[in-house]
Amino acid sequence: MHAYRTHKCNELRPTNVGESVRLSGWIHSVRDHGGLLFIDLRDTYGITQVVLPGGHKQFDEVASWRVESVITVDGKVVARTETTKNDKLPTGGIEVVIDTATLQSAAKVLPLQVSSDEDAGEDVRLKYRYLDLRRDKMQRKIKLRSAVVSSIRKRMTESGFNEFQTPILTASSPEGARDFLVPSRVHPGKFYALPQAPQQFKQLLMMSGFDRYFQIAPCFRDEDGRADRLAEFYQLDVEMSFVTQDDVFSTMEPVIGGLFQEFSNWQGVQHSVTQWPWQRIPYAEAMLKYGSDKPDLRNPLVICDVTSVFSRPDVEFKAFKGVIEKGGVVRAIRAPKVSGQPRSFFDKLNDWAKDQGAPGLGYILFDGSEGKGPIAKFVPAAAQEELKKVAGIEDGDAVFFVCDKESAACKIAGKARDKICDDMGTREKGVFKFCWIVDFPMYELDEKTGKMDFAHNPFSMPQGGMEALNTKDPLTISAHQYDCVCNGYELASGAIRNHKPEIMEKVFAVAGYGRDVLEKKFGGMLNAMTYGAPPHGGCAYGIDRIVMIFANEPNLREVYPFVMNGAFEDLLMNAPSEVDAQQLKDLHIKLDLPKPKIKTDEAA
Repeated sequence: MHAYRTHKCNELRPTNVGESVRLSGWIHSVRDHGGLLFIDLRDTYGITQVVLPGGHKQFDEVASWRVESVITVDGKVVARTETTKNDKLPTGGIEVVIDTATLQSAAKVLPLQVSSDEDAGEDVRLKYRYLDLRRDKMQRKIKLRSAVVSSIRKRMTESGFNEFQTPILTASSPEGARDFLVPSRVHPGKFYALPQAPQQFKQLLMMSGFDRYFQIAPCFRDEDGRADRLAEFYQLDVEMSFVTQDDVFSTMEPVIGGLFQEFSNWQGVQHSVTQWPWQRIPYAEAMLKYGSDKPDLRNPLVICDVTSVFSRPDVEFKAFKGVIEKGGVVRAIRAPKVSGQPRSFFDKLNDWAKDQGAPGLGYILFDGSEGKGPIAKFVPAAAQEELKKVAGIEDGDAVFFVCDKESAACKIAGKARDKICDDMGTREKGVFKFCWIVDFPMYELDEKTGKMDFAHNPFSMPQGGMEALNTKDPLTISAHQYDCVCNGYELASGAIRNHKPEIMEKVFAVAGYGRDVLEKKFGGMLNAMTYGAPPHGGCAYGIDRIVMIFANEPNLREVYPFVMNGAFEDLLMNAPSEVDAQQLKDLHIKLDLPKPKIKTDEAA
């Protein structure tokens, strides 16, 4: 007989009755029923009930073992009576009567309950993550993650891609976020950087003659944490040679769409998946209609521009007029068939807008011949008719307004669109809705410095190439960049890359980077382009966000085995931690720590 088990804890059935078996696992729960000891024995596969009769020579010993202790039991399989069967368990038709029991490892008093999903607080859960991960809910989600990665690998291989690994220790580069730096012992004063993404290496693989590459790639970004972003994360990194944007889309849609179809029922509710080819929405249109470059298309509400209506001479709403005269815009969100809503529905939305920093959320309700509401009296009948046409208003609809400078109006209108949808309860359920956001701007102005900078990936090919760079206002140039969006989450970013050194030099020059900076930061890739670089492009899908959507979890920490808290502290491994003086000396580093703030009596 095997040293620890003949069966896993999910395997025994009534057909095994009479067999002598050995099981090992954790004590999930213990119940003493009048001298009979019932133990739910758990391993990663399931639970089997084992029974120790009263008067057994080990009864007192086993009764003293705490839950989560690891034990091995030998015994005989017996059938449960009709009244004691448990149809909720695959093994609920049998139990094992213990002959002998061995304590493999004793457990102390638990800091959190493993047998339930009782909230123990994030700090406790992360400090004792190995206990948290024993919970059924966490086991299922981490196994889901494994299954998703396995499916992705299979799908990518079947699509003709080769999996390659790229370096973890590399050079620092300006890619939008702050790098994690690693000091070099053998090169004093110099640092490696952990990759924010394998961007340069995957492009170099294309220049090395490999046609299709993918990798489940670890990425590192030293930026503030949030629910859907971690300092360390994994992505499906993809690159292809001799492709257009259409080729990237047609290749990845069956891979990702097929993946979502495979796991569409994981939550226990069947979800439909957008049939490919997926809708393509230009960036400017997405920002206007949805107030976001990652729109949730389950929300049927659409934003429209009604600046022209409030610019009319017969409209006397000064609050909007003054903003429009200073270059502002008015955005409107139509809420269909809300005439039956109580006044509190509108008042709560107005209060919500004020909490968001807006003056409010004005509206007009069209319920009858004339509009009603706080703004209606400022908009005469002719202007109301124009408003109906522009916003597609029907009787019984309301239209909500946001007025501000374009970027601010876009942001609050996007939030209002989602808030109104949720308050109305009209967000579609049971669907995974995909789209591509395309034609991102190549450049943007930094609001603080007024400096021209890259809007997104600096390695993208500008639409129009060198001619556009030489003749157009940089802020009007679009890039061959795209995002894949599902249910309001950005799942992937990608681009058709710049493969011409002269265009790359010009692209960086427009953003204020001289050739010396280009050579220093990206000299390897720039030089590789001079030896024949194929047209190429690709994308990267966030593995963690995909799993998060399947598991219906709003927080990435819930789909990752070992994670840091929101302050980027690993409470289990006590990282980051101080290092001793010799380690710092070996690295030629002296600490210059900020001085602790001294509280004055008044401040105290």
